[in-house]
Amino acid sequence: LKVFDDEGKNVTPHPLFQPDPNTAVPRQEKLSFKVFYLLWPGPSSTSRINLSLLNESSRGVVCCPGVSAVQEQGEAAPTEAELEQSVDVFLSETDTLWMLDLPAALVSTEAEEAGRVLERNKIYAEICNAKIGSEYFEEKMVQTISGAAKTKEVQCETITVAEKGMMVTSWDLDNSWSASEPAKAEGPRAPAGRSSKSPTAEEHGQAVAVPSARASSIILAESAVPARSHEEKECHAEAILTSANLQQDLVVMERILMENIFQPKLAVYRQIPVLIEPAVTSDTDVEEAKEEEDDEEKKDEEKEEEPSDPNQSPAEGAGPSLEQLWSYRCDLTSGHSVSSMAWNKVNPDLLAVGYREFVSQDQKKGLACCWSLKNPMWPERIFRCEHGVTAVDFSLASPNLLAVGMANGCVAIYDVRSRNDAALLDSSASLNKHKGPVWQLRWVEQDRGATRGDKKERLMCISGDGRMTQWFIQQRLDCSDVMKIKRTESGKKKLPGERERKNEAPIPQQAAGMCFDFHPEDTDIFLAGTEEGHIHCCSCSGKEQILGTYRGHKGPVYKVAWNPCSTDTFLSCSADWSILLWHRDSHTPLLTFTSVTAFVHDIKWAPKSAFTFAAVNERRVEIWDLSVSIFQPVLSCAASPEGNLSSILFARNAECLLLGDSCGHVGVWQLHNLAAPSPDQV
Repeated sequence: LKVFDDEGKNVTPHPLFQPDPNTAVPRQEKLSFKVFYLLWPGPSSTSRINLSLLNESSRGVVCCPGVSAVQEQGEAAPTEAELEQSVDVFLSETDTLWMLDLPAALVSTEAEEAGRVLERNKIYAEICNAKIGSEYFEEKMVQTISGAAKTKEVQCETITVAEKGMMVTSWDLDNSWSASEPAKAEGPRAPAGRSSKSPTAEEHGQAVAVPSARASSIILAESAVPARSHEEKECHAEAILTSANLQQDLVVMERILMENIFQPKLAVYRQIPVLIEPAVTSDTDVEEAKEEEDDEEKKDEEKEEEPSDPNQSPAEGAGPSLEQLWSYRCDLTSGHSVSSMAWNKVNPDLLAVGYREFVSQDQKKGLACCWSLKNPMWPERIFRCEHGVTAVDFSLASPNLLAVGMANGCVAIYDVRSRNDAALLDSSASLNKHKGPVWQLRWVEQDRGATRGDKKERLMCISGDGRMTQWFIQQRLDCSDVMKIKRTESGKKKLPGERERKNEAPIPQQAAGMCFDFHPEDTDIFLAGTEEGHIHCCSCSGKEQILGTYRGHKGPVYKVAWNPCSTDTFLSCSADWSILLWHRDSHTPLLTFTSVTAFVHDIKWAPKSAFTFAAVNERRVEIWDLSVSIFQPVLSCAASPEGNLSSILFARNAECLLLGDSCGHVGVWQLHNLAAPSPDQV
């Protein structure tokens, strides 16, 4: 099909596909011709165009608007006149479909908007020239269209960041305010005149915090400024000191200072490497250090030349020792005696300490403090009690609850999460409260359910009124008696006359309870030490509460403790200067330990050894290792030169020992060269 214009030129469009001349030419097939006629309505008759299709395989028909193609099927050939007749064919374009429209970034100078574009370019150039040299402007490329994600690697110089600051005083603000508003010349004259004077605290606060208020207060009379300044100064200072943000910032600062001061000691406690800060010294200091090293080397050589004992080995010479790391103490606890200590069951860094004070046999107010390893110089919580604190212990089910026993028989429970020092619950309103001092209390999990394993935590107490009680936490704090400790008759034979005379005097039937300890495996069994020197093995469930009595001490029993590894043995200490080792099935002591003539106030088994325990008497702390010796302690030293030792406690997650004394100090001591526990022997 070919298209000609009015002048007879061939204007047929070329095909878009240009065959490659280097490719092989396909074999020419036989061509055949078929004649079609294009029919369309003319002015007078039907016109035809004879078109020749070269390819025999073609089956299509060329169609134009208003034109129909009819294949010749046995019709007569057109006449010569019909063939010579000229026919006009008009071709028109369809509507353009825009698939992508990118507006041009260039505008012709002859366009209508050329002037407006030139004006915008001029304004943009002026803005860019004004930003040159400004420290707050940086030219960067901006891509507004988010393209496809690509991996690109870019290398550039290091971007440096600089911080700049300046200090502005109140008179600078006044002068700037006056200069910025020259129209208000009459009003700002007062602050401008005061610009050479020293600014007050009120001016500082208003100029920085509320500039508008400062401007409005300028017109006040000079006589009214001092009185208002004094009042606002007090309110502003009080608001700052009571601010929660300031309190939190002070706590963070305190933590940082404590970490810097106690970092080497805390690292030893936690058994991690100690960070040693490199010392920056001058040339003279280096020379002096070298001379000291030379002197030390000479001394070491002289010691090596001295004859040594061949029978003594280095291992035998290095025995157990104690090294003090730090001490929990402050001015608030000075003059009080440490009565008891207890670790938190969940947070091993939180320690509760009870304090009491006895001066001329008059009981004064006590303290219950919570110390943290993060601040050994001041307690985290301070609970002030009306009477001396004799016992403390943390709950396991609710680690935030701290139970406190007092010298007047009162029991109180505090919430250590609260900063309020008021007791959450106390036994002051209970009708069954103790009449004597609560010498010991402890949270104990006991199996009280119908199904095995249904355990409930209960608070158990023993008091000087001879009662062992359990406390219930409900809307108020109330208790019930577990048992009443009765006095036991002596086994010695007495004459009839003596018995009759003794019966004439009134004898109290109840014996004062001093201490107790529950069996580590069976919480229904517990030991109770009395003031008369007896130890009762008791049961919480059963008709007969006292299962047996161990008689061996001749003074009040201060502490009893089951062995955590060998649960059939237990220790007891007394005012008769002795420590006794008992077996549950024997009513006579297995071993008696006595090293000094002093009251033994407290004993504790090592948490990971069946042979090692610690004890404190008036002046010394003793470490006993039964696998080494049953006659002498492996370590005995005076750990409190200022006062008498009163309490002892092993650290839960470190090889350390805590010692409380009568001066209100709780020393933390590191144990060195102590024999490792042997699990094979019991």
